[in-house]
Amino acid sequence: MLPRSLFPLRFSVSALALISACSGYQPDTASPPAPVGAQTQEVAATPPPPASAEEAAKFIADVNEGLRKSYVEKARAEWIQETNITPDTDALAEQARDATMAYVTAKIKESVRFRDVPGLSKDVARQLELLRRGTDLPAPNDDKERRELASLATAMGSTYGTGKYCSKSLAKFAKKKPDAPKVAVASAPAQEVCLTLGELSHVLEDPKSSYEEKLEAWKGWRTISVPMRDQYQRFVELGNKGAKDIGFSDLGELWRARYDMTPAELETDVERLWQQVKPLYDDLHCYVRGELQKKYGKDKIPDKGTIPAHLLGNMWSQTWGNIYPQVAPHKGEPSLDVTKGLLKKKMKPLDMMKTGESFFTSLGMKSLPKTFWERSMIEQPPGREVVCHASAWDLTFAGDVRVKMCTEVNEEDLITIHHELGHNYYFLYYNEQPILFQEGANDGFHEGIGDTLALSVTPEYLVKIGLLERAPGNDKAELNVLMRRALDKVAFLPFGLLIDKWRWDVFSGKTKPTQYNQAWWDLVQKYQGVSAPVARSEADFDPGAKFHVPANVPYLRYFLADIYQFQFHRALCKATGHTGPLHKCSIHGNKAAGDKLKAMLALGASQPWPEAMKAISGESKADASAILGYFAPLSAYLKEQNKGRQCGW
Repeated sequence: MLPRSLFPLRFSVSALALISACSGYQPDTASPPAPVGAQTQEVAATPPPPASAEEAAKFIADVNEGLRKSYVEKARAEWIQETNITPDTDALAEQARDATMAYVTAKIKESVRFRDVPGLSKDVARQLELLRRGTDLPAPNDDKERRELASLATAMGSTYGTGKYCSKSLAKFAKKKPDAPKVAVASAPAQEVCLTLGELSHVLEDPKSSYEEKLEAWKGWRTISVPMRDQYQRFVELGNKGAKDIGFSDLGELWRARYDMTPAELETDVERLWQQVKPLYDDLHCYVRGELQKKYGKDKIPDKGTIPAHLLGNMWSQTWGNIYPQVAPHKGEPSLDVTKGLLKKKMKPLDMMKTGESFFTSLGMKSLPKTFWERSMIEQPPGREVVCHASAWDLTFAGDVRVKMCTEVNEEDLITIHHELGHNYYFLYYNEQPILFQEGANDGFHEGIGDTLALSVTPEYLVKIGLLERAPGNDKAELNVLMRRALDKVAFLPFGLLIDKWRWDVFSGKTKPTQYNQAWWDLVQKYQGVSAPVARSEADFDPGAKFHVPANVPYLRYFLADIYQFQFHRALCKATGHTGPLHKCSIHGNKAAGDKLKAMLALGASQPWPEAMKAISGESKADASAILGYFAPLSAYLKEQNKGRQCGW
C-alpha cells in the first residue's frame, strides 16, 4: 500500500511571524500601515500611476526575499507543532497561519497592479502568475475573520493528529509501548484501550481480524471527525471569502487554476484521463469483489453491487494492497513478502531510509545532507503526540531537507520512504531557483517523482538487495507481481479524484452543509464502487476522517501523480535502452536515466508543466497509455477471470 503524502507547500497558510514589508519595495499608498490587529478600512485613494516593467521586476525580487524569510519561519513553526503537539505548539501554529495568510494575501493583491504591464520578462510574468494562484487558503480582508480561519485550521489539524478511539474489544490490537510513560486515560473505563489511527488501521489490514472487528475499527476512527463538522462549514465560508478577495469565485476555482490551463480545461482533461483508465479499474473491482465474496459470502458481498468499505484493507479503501493474499491470481508461487525479508535482515527504520537514499544515489544523484539524518523524525518518539502522516520537508529552501514518519518495518513504509525522498530530492535540485519557482512543475509532478522510482523496485531489484529470495520466473508469478501493484496503483485512481470533486462542490455551494456526508458517499459509490458498511447520517462527518480534508491539502495532485509516474517511468526506461515489458524495467544504477530526471527536477516551476513533461518524456500532454501498457498482461487476465460475473455496481 502506498499512502499519499503531504509536503509543506510553499504557499500554505502558516508562518511564525508576519513579515510586514519586503526588502525595499513599498506599495503605493497614501496611508501608513494599520496597527497590528486593526480592522482594515476602505478609504478613497487616488489611483496609482501606471507601473513599469522595472517596478514589476523589483516587486518580484522583493517578494522572493520576503517569502523566503516568511516560509523559513513557517516551516520551523509547523515542524515543531507536528512533531510535538501541545497547546503551546498549537498556539504557535495558529499564529503562524494568521501571519502568513495576511502577508501572502496582501502581496497577491499588490501584484494585480503589475499583471498587464507591457514589456514584462517571461520570468517575471510567470512569477506574478504563480504568486496570484499559489495559496491554498487566502485570507479574508477582515482581520478578525482571518484570525478565526487560522484558528479553525489549527484546531482541525490538532483534532486529527491526536485522534483516538477507545475500545475493550479491540484492546488486543494496541501496540505495546514499553518506553512510553504510563498515562492513565481518565475517561476510559478499566480494561478499555484507546487506539491511534495506526493501530486501528492494523485491524483492517490484519487478515486474522474478524468482520466485526474490522467494522468496529472502521466506525471507531470516524468518531474523531464528528466535532470538525461545524468547524469545517465555517472554514469553507471564510476560505471562500479569501478566494473572492483575490479574484476567484471560490476556493475550488482557485485550486483548479494552478495547472497552466483554465479551470474548465483542467476538468475536461482530468475526465479524459479518468475515462482512459476506468475500464481497467472496473475490471479490477469486479475481480476483487468476486474473490472477497468467496470469503465473506453473498449476504455481505452480492454478485453485483458495491464492496463494503472496511473489507479492502485500508481505512479509506484508497489502496487495496493489504488484501493481496486473498486475491492473488496464483497462490504457491515465489513469495513476494518484502516485509518478511526486512524482518529477516533485521532492518531498522534508519536502515530502510538508507536503502531508499541508495536508489537515488545509484542514478548519480547527490547524497542527502548530513543534517537530514540528524534532524529527521524517522520513528515515532515516545511520550509525545505527533502527526504520524508521512511528509517531506525543506525548512530553509536551501538544503535543510527532512522526513517526518512514524516508520514501521514493512513493505508499505519502504515504498513510502521512496515517495518521501522523491520530494526531498526535488527540493534539493531546484533550491537555487527563486522562491516562487521552488515548486514542482505542478503538484502532481512533486507527488509522482518518488513513486516513479518505486516502480523500479522490481522483484529482481529486491533480490539484488536481499529482501526477496528469488524473483518470479514464469508468467503466473509475474501476474502476481502485477496484481500486487495494481491493488495500490489502479485501485487508488478513483479515490484520487473524488476527494476534490467533493470539495469543489462544497466550495461552490452545490453541496450544502446539510448534505456533506450524503454527497461524500454518493461520490465514493459512483467512482469507487464502495459503500459504507453501516448506515451513515448527517450527524457524521466522514470526509474529515481523511487527513487531507481537515489539513486543507488539495488532492487532485495524487490522481495526476498516479498517471504521470508511469509516463515518467516509460521515458526513463527508454533512456536506459530497456525494450521489454514496462513492468520488468528498473532504472536502478542507470546514470542516463538519472541525468534526464535531474534536468527535469532542476526546472522547478520555472516553466509551464507541459515543458517539464517534455524535458523528461518528450511529450507535452498527460497520457494514461503508459499505465495501461504497464498492466496490459493483468488486464487480459482480469477480463478472462470475470467472464460470467456481473460486473459493475
